[in-house]
Amino acid sequence: MRLELETIKTGVLAVVIALGFAAHCTSAKAAERTAIVAGGCFWCVESDFERVPGVKEVVSGYTGGTTANPTYKQVTRGGTGHYEAVEITFDDSEISYAQIMHLFLRSIDVTDDGGQFCDRGHSYKTAIFVSNPAEKRVAELAISSAQKELGQRIVTPILDAAPFYDAEEYHQDYYKKTDSVLTRRGPKTKAEAYKFYRKACGRDERVKELWGSDAPFAS
Repeated sequence: MRLELETIKTGVLAVVIALGFAAHCTSAKAAERTAIVAGGCFWCVESDFERVPGVKEVVSGYTGGTTANPTYKQVTRGGTGHYEAVEITFDDSEISYAQIMHLFLRSIDVTDDGGQFCDRGHSYKTAIFVSNPAEKRVAELAISSAQKELGQRIVTPILDAAPFYDAEEYHQDYYKKTDSVLTRRGPKTKAEAYKFYRKACGRDERVKELWGSDAPFAS
């Protein structure tokens, strides 16, 4: 009988632990949210936001267009309607959607409607993609606040969320990869090529010109 009681106690304890773990996982899952934004070259936006505390993952991809499962060549060639974008997964208990919007707007050239920095064309334009009225209100308030601070008209639109397609593996975490690619300056690792591209494109220089000390990522 004693053995049976001990067995029952052990079984009950295991169930309690399992339920507690499941509740913890559910709670953690509930705190996770996503934000989808387009800010020009997705390598750069991914690099910026993966440094932000509370951000769990940033995936480069394509959204806003009509072509299913587009390739990089299709999107940059034009005609798909897609933007280069990123999907930011973040812990809402550590950083809010409003804070994500605040950082994003100060990491791009919100006055440029023709692309971003040295990258021109529709696929490199900026945008915020919202999934519901609450996100739209937050994005609108963020733009209004940023516009007052900047003293210039912000042209970054708020658009309804559309299917998000992950970009090719080649593009994911490009900024920190160590495999080699051939560039105009000879062979470089992808990380080295990224640094060269970002500097040559003038991204940080232009963002600092616009936002000064409020530019969160410009080095």
